[in-house]
Amino acid sequence: MSEQCSHDCGSCQENCANREKADFMEKPHALSRIRRVIGVASGKGGVGKSMVTSMLAVLARRRGMKTAVLDADITGPSIPRAFGLVEKAMGSEAGMYPVESRTGVRVMSLNLLLDSDTAPVVWRGPILAGMVKQFWTDVIWGDVDVMFIDMPPGTGDVPLTVFQSIPLDGIIVVTSPQELVGMIVEKAVNMAGMMHVPVLGLVENLSYVKCPDCGRIIHPFGKSRLDETAARLGVAGSAQLPIEPALAALCDCGNIEAFEGGWLDDMAERIEALPAKAF
Repeated sequence: MSEQCSHDCGSCQENCANREKADFMEKPHALSRIRRVIGVASGKGGVGKSMVTSMLAVLARRRGMKTAVLDADITGPSIPRAFGLVEKAMGSEAGMYPVESRTGVRVMSLNLLLDSDTAPVVWRGPILAGMVKQFWTDVIWGDVDVMFIDMPPGTGDVPLTVFQSIPLDGIIVVTSPQELVGMIVEKAVNMAGMMHVPVLGLVENLSYVKCPDCGRIIHPFGKSRLDETAARLGVAGSAQLPIEPALAALCDCGNIEAFEGGWLDDMAERIEALPAKAF
Protein backbone atom coordinates (compact mmCIF):
# COMPACT_ATOMS: atom_id res chain seq x y z
CA MET A 1 0.00 0.00 0.00
CA SER A 2 1.35 3.43 -0.97
CA GLU A 3 2.21 5.98 1.71
CA GLN A 4 -0.12 8.36 -0.15
CA CYS A 5 -3.01 5.86 -0.04
CA SER A 6 -6.38 7.57 0.43
CA HIS A 7 -8.13 4.21 1.09
CA ASP A 8 -10.45 4.99 -1.85
CA CYS A 9 -9.87 1.89 -3.96
CA GLY A 10 -12.62 2.89 -6.39
CA SER A 11 -10.44 5.62 -7.90
CA CYS A 12 -7.07 3.83 -7.58
CA GLN A 13 -5.29 1.56 -10.08
CA GLU A 14 -2.66 0.20 -7.68
CA ASN A 15 -2.77 -3.59 -7.40
CA CYS A 16 -2.05 -3.75 -3.66
CA ALA A 17 -3.03 -6.29 -1.01
CA ASN A 18 -5.85 -4.11 0.30
CA ARG A 19 -7.50 -4.14 -3.14
CA GLU A 20 -7.54 -7.92 -3.19
CA LYS A 21 -9.66 -7.91 -0.03
CA ALA A 22 -12.18 -5.45 -1.44
CA ASP A 23 -15.19 -6.47 -3.49
CA PHE A 24 -16.84 -3.66 -5.43
CA MET A 25 -19.03 -5.86 -7.61
CA GLU A 26 -22.59 -4.58 -7.98
CA LYS A 27 -25.61 -6.79 -8.46
CA PRO A 28 -27.87 -6.15 -11.47
CA HIS A 29 -31.48 -5.10 -10.99
CA ALA A 30 -33.57 -7.71 -9.20
CA LEU A 31 -35.66 -8.18 -12.36
CA SER A 32 -32.60 -8.77 -14.57
CA ARG A 33 -31.09 -12.17 -15.41
CA ILE A 34 -27.82 -11.64 -17.28
CA ARG A 35 -25.88 -14.81 -18.08
CA ARG A 36 -22.79 -13.49 -19.90
CA VAL A 37 -21.19 -10.03 -19.88
CA ILE A 38 -18.60 -9.06 -22.49
CA GLY A 39 -16.71 -5.77 -22.46
CA VAL A 40 -15.53 -4.25 -25.74
CA ALA A 41 -12.54 -2.02 -25.11
CA SER A 42 -9.84 -0.07 -26.93
CA GLY A 43 -6.64 1.67 -25.97
CA LYS A 44 -7.67 4.84 -27.81
CA GLY A 45 -10.69 6.30 -29.55
CA GLY A 46 -11.53 6.23 -33.24
CA VAL A 47 -10.71 2.59 -33.95
CA GLY A 48 -14.30 1.37 -34.45
CA LYS A 49 -15.01 -0.05 -31.00
CA SER A 50 -18.71 0.89 -31.04
CA MET A 51 -19.15 -0.57 -34.52
CA VAL A 52 -17.60 -3.86 -33.37
CA THR A 53 -19.85 -3.85 -30.29
CA SER A 54 -22.92 -3.35 -32.48
CA MET A 55 -21.89 -6.05 -34.94
CA LEU A 56 -21.25 -8.60 -32.18
CA ALA A 57 -24.65 -7.83 -30.65
CA VAL A 58 -26.30 -8.34 -34.04
CA LEU A 59 -24.50 -11.66 -34.56
CA ALA A 60 -25.48 -12.89 -31.10
CA ARG A 61 -29.11 -11.99 -31.80
CA ARG A 62 -28.97 -13.83 -35.14
CA ARG A 63 -27.82 -16.90 -33.22
CA GLY A 64 -31.04 -16.75 -31.21
CA MET A 65 -29.51 -15.27 -28.07
CA LYS A 66 -31.33 -12.64 -26.02
CA THR A 67 -28.93 -9.74 -26.41
CA ALA A 68 -28.33 -6.37 -24.77
CA VAL A 69 -25.87 -3.48 -25.12
CA LEU A 70 -24.91 -1.24 -22.21
CA ASP A 71 -23.35 1.90 -23.66
CA ALA A 72 -20.72 2.86 -21.08
CA ASP A 73 -19.11 5.44 -23.39
CA ILE A 74 -21.07 8.18 -21.64
CA THR A 75 -19.41 11.21 -23.27
CA GLY A 76 -19.41 9.71 -26.76
CA PRO A 77 -22.48 7.47 -27.01
CA SER A 78 -22.95 6.14 -30.55
CA ILE A 79 -24.76 2.82 -30.06
CA PRO A 80 -28.29 4.30 -30.42
CA ARG A 81 -27.37 5.83 -33.77
CA ALA A 82 -25.94 2.56 -35.09
CA PHE A 83 -29.25 0.82 -34.29
CA GLY A 84 -31.42 3.71 -35.47
CA LEU A 85 -33.02 4.25 -32.05
CA VAL A 86 -34.94 7.50 -31.71
CA GLU A 87 -37.43 6.81 -28.92
CA LYS A 88 -36.33 7.71 -25.42
CA ALA A 89 -35.92 5.26 -22.56
CA MET A 90 -38.80 5.14 -20.11
CA GLY A 91 -38.96 4.30 -16.44
CA SER A 92 -41.24 3.48 -13.56
CA GLU A 93 -40.96 3.15 -9.82
CA ALA A 94 -39.34 -0.24 -10.42
CA GLY A 95 -36.51 1.14 -12.56
CA MET A 96 -35.53 2.14 -16.09
CA TYR A 97 -36.31 0.13 -19.21
CA PRO A 98 -33.96 -0.33 -22.16
CA VAL A 99 -35.04 0.56 -25.68
CA GLU A 100 -35.39 -2.38 -28.05
CA SER A 101 -34.05 -2.35 -31.61
CA ARG A 102 -35.90 -3.64 -34.65
CA THR A 103 -34.50 -7.17 -34.22
CA GLY A 104 -34.81 -7.23 -30.43
CA VAL A 105 -31.43 -6.01 -29.14
CA ARG A 106 -31.99 -4.16 -25.84
CA VAL A 107 -30.01 -0.93 -25.51
CA MET A 108 -29.39 1.58 -22.74
CA SER A 109 -27.36 4.70 -23.47
CA LEU A 110 -27.23 8.23 -22.11
CA ASN A 111 -28.44 9.52 -25.47
CA LEU A 112 -31.69 7.65 -24.83
CA LEU A 113 -32.22 9.84 -21.76
CA LEU A 114 -31.17 13.27 -23.07
CA ASP A 115 -33.59 15.70 -24.73
CA SER A 116 -31.05 16.34 -27.48
CA ASP A 117 -28.61 13.83 -28.95
CA THR A 118 -26.07 16.61 -29.50
CA ALA A 119 -26.17 17.95 -25.92
CA PRO A 120 -22.62 17.75 -24.49
CA VAL A 121 -22.05 15.72 -21.35
CA VAL A 122 -19.76 17.89 -19.23
CA TRP A 123 -19.35 15.66 -16.20
CA ARG A 124 -16.38 14.71 -14.06
CA GLY A 125 -15.14 11.15 -13.75
CA PRO A 126 -17.03 10.06 -10.59
CA ILE A 127 -20.37 11.16 -12.06
CA LEU A 128 -19.65 9.33 -15.33
CA ALA A 129 -18.72 6.21 -13.38
CA GLY A 130 -21.86 6.50 -11.27
CA MET A 131 -24.04 6.62 -14.39
CA VAL A 132 -22.46 3.42 -15.70
CA LYS A 133 -23.21 1.71 -12.39
CA GLN A 134 -26.82 2.87 -12.62
CA PHE A 135 -27.15 1.39 -16.09
CA TRP A 136 -26.17 -1.95 -14.53
CA THR A 137 -28.10 -1.76 -11.24
CA ASP A 138 -31.19 0.33 -12.07
CA VAL A 139 -32.11 -0.82 -15.58
CA ILE A 140 -34.60 -3.67 -15.86
CA TRP A 141 -32.81 -5.70 -18.54
CA GLY A 142 -35.00 -8.76 -18.15
CA ASP A 143 -33.75 -12.14 -19.37
CA VAL A 144 -30.45 -11.69 -21.25
CA ASP A 145 -28.15 -14.39 -22.63
CA VAL A 146 -25.30 -12.01 -23.43
CA MET A 147 -24.72 -8.33 -22.67
CA PHE A 148 -22.07 -6.31 -24.48
CA ILE A 149 -20.63 -3.26 -22.74
CA ASP A 150 -19.30 -0.58 -25.07
CA MET A 151 -16.53 0.79 -22.86
CA PRO A 152 -14.95 4.22 -23.26
CA PRO A 153 -11.42 4.16 -24.69
CA GLY A 154 -8.34 4.18 -22.50
CA THR A 155 -7.69 3.04 -18.95
CA GLY A 156 -9.29 5.81 -16.88
CA ASP A 157 -12.06 6.10 -14.30
CA VAL A 158 -14.97 4.64 -16.27
CA PRO A 159 -13.18 1.54 -17.66
CA LEU A 160 -11.87 0.93 -14.14
CA THR A 161 -15.42 1.19 -12.78
CA VAL A 162 -16.65 -1.36 -15.33
CA PHE A 163 -13.88 -3.79 -14.41
CA GLN A 164 -14.49 -3.40 -10.67
CA SER A 165 -18.29 -3.12 -10.55
CA ILE A 166 -19.61 -5.44 -13.26
CA PRO A 167 -18.82 -9.18 -13.39
CA LEU A 168 -17.20 -9.37 -16.81
CA ASP A 169 -16.75 -12.80 -18.38
CA GLY A 170 -14.14 -11.38 -20.72
CA ILE A 171 -13.25 -8.47 -22.94
CA ILE A 172 -12.59 -8.01 -26.63
CA VAL A 173 -9.99 -5.38 -27.53
CA VAL A 174 -10.39 -3.41 -30.75
CA THR A 175 -7.37 -1.91 -32.46
CA SER A 176 -6.20 -0.62 -35.83
CA PRO A 177 -3.06 -1.50 -37.80
CA GLN A 178 -0.93 1.54 -36.98
CA GLU A 179 2.05 0.64 -34.82
CA LEU A 180 1.29 3.37 -32.24
CA VAL A 181 -2.21 2.03 -31.68
CA GLY A 182 -0.73 -1.46 -31.45
CA MET A 183 1.40 -0.23 -28.58
CA ILE A 184 -1.58 1.40 -26.88
CA VAL A 185 -3.73 -1.72 -27.20
CA GLU A 186 -1.20 -3.54 -25.04
CA LYS A 187 -2.12 -1.17 -22.22
CA ALA A 188 -5.76 -2.25 -22.48
CA VAL A 189 -4.75 -5.91 -22.44
CA ASN A 190 -2.50 -5.34 -19.44
CA MET A 191 -5.29 -3.53 -17.59
CA ALA A 192 -7.54 -6.54 -18.11
CA GLY A 193 -4.78 -8.72 -16.68
CA MET A 194 -4.50 -6.49 -13.60
CA MET A 195 -8.26 -6.83 -13.08
CA HIS A 196 -8.13 -10.62 -13.63
CA VAL A 197 -10.49 -10.47 -16.62
CA PRO A 198 -9.66 -12.74 -19.59
CA VAL A 199 -9.12 -11.21 -23.04
CA LEU A 200 -11.24 -13.25 -25.44
CA GLY A 201 -9.85 -11.76 -28.62
CA LEU A 202 -8.32 -8.90 -30.56
CA VAL A 203 -10.18 -7.29 -33.45
CA GLU A 204 -8.13 -5.32 -35.96
CA ASN A 205 -10.36 -2.80 -37.71
CA LEU A 206 -9.40 -1.07 -40.99
CA SER A 207 -7.07 -4.00 -41.58
CA TYR A 208 -7.20 -4.32 -45.35
CA VAL A 209 -8.98 -3.39 -48.58
CA LYS A 210 -10.38 -5.96 -50.97
CA CYS A 211 -10.32 -4.92 -54.61
CA PRO A 212 -13.90 -5.13 -55.95
CA ASP A 213 -12.64 -6.11 -59.42
CA CYS A 214 -9.94 -8.74 -58.88
CA GLY A 215 -10.43 -9.61 -55.21
CA ARG A 216 -6.83 -8.81 -54.33
CA ILE A 217 -6.20 -8.03 -50.65
CA ILE A 218 -4.29 -4.80 -50.06
CA HIS A 219 -2.91 -3.70 -46.68
CA PRO A 220 -2.71 0.12 -46.94
CA PHE A 221 -1.09 0.44 -43.50
CA GLY A 222 1.45 -2.31 -44.11
CA LYS A 223 1.45 -5.99 -43.26
CA SER A 224 -0.80 -6.84 -40.34
CA ARG A 225 0.86 -7.67 -37.03
CA LEU A 226 -2.37 -8.94 -35.48
CA ASP A 227 -1.44 -12.63 -35.17
CA GLU A 228 2.03 -11.74 -33.91
CA THR A 229 0.58 -9.36 -31.31
CA ALA A 230 -2.09 -11.84 -30.20
CA ALA A 231 0.52 -14.59 -29.76
CA ARG A 232 2.86 -12.29 -27.81
CA LEU A 233 0.05 -11.19 -25.48
CA GLY A 234 -1.30 -14.70 -25.06
CA VAL A 235 -4.67 -13.94 -26.68
CA ALA A 236 -6.21 -16.94 -28.44
CA GLY A 237 -8.79 -15.28 -30.70
CA SER A 238 -8.36 -12.63 -33.37
CA ALA A 239 -10.33 -11.17 -36.26
CA GLN A 240 -9.77 -8.62 -39.01
CA LEU A 241 -12.28 -6.14 -40.39
CA PRO A 242 -11.73 -4.55 -43.80
CA ILE A 243 -11.96 -0.92 -44.76
CA GLU A 244 -15.58 -1.23 -45.86
CA PRO A 245 -17.54 1.96 -46.60
CA ALA A 246 -20.79 -0.02 -46.53
CA LEU A 247 -20.32 -0.79 -42.82
CA ALA A 248 -19.80 2.87 -41.95
CA ALA A 249 -22.85 3.79 -44.02
CA LEU A 250 -25.01 1.25 -42.18
CA CYS A 251 -23.92 2.72 -38.83
CA ASP A 252 -24.58 6.27 -40.00
CA CYS A 253 -28.09 5.46 -41.23
CA GLY A 254 -28.98 3.36 -38.16
CA ASN A 255 -29.16 0.06 -39.98
CA ILE A 256 -26.25 -1.95 -38.57
CA GLU A 257 -28.61 -4.91 -38.13
CA ALA A 258 -28.57 -5.37 -41.91
CA PHE A 259 -24.80 -5.89 -42.24
CA GLU A 260 -23.50 -8.92 -44.10
CA GLY A 261 -20.11 -10.55 -43.63
CA GLY A 262 -18.53 -13.32 -41.60
CA TRP A 263 -15.54 -11.43 -40.18
CA LEU A 264 -16.66 -11.77 -36.54
CA ASP A 265 -18.42 -15.15 -36.73
CA ASP A 266 -15.65 -17.00 -34.88
CA MET A 267 -15.65 -14.36 -32.14
CA ALA A 268 -19.42 -14.68 -31.74
CA GLU A 269 -19.07 -18.46 -31.53
CA ARG A 270 -16.46 -18.14 -28.76
CA ILE A 271 -18.80 -15.86 -26.81
CA GLU A 272 -21.76 -18.21 -27.19
CA ALA A 273 -19.61 -21.10 -25.90
CA LEU A 274 -18.84 -19.31 -22.62
CA PRO A 275 -20.50 -20.85 -19.58
CA ALA A 276 -23.61 -19.01 -18.48
CA LYS A 277 -23.95 -17.51 -15.00
CA ALA A 278 -26.49 -19.04 -12.68
CA PHE A 279 -28.32 -15.80 -11.85
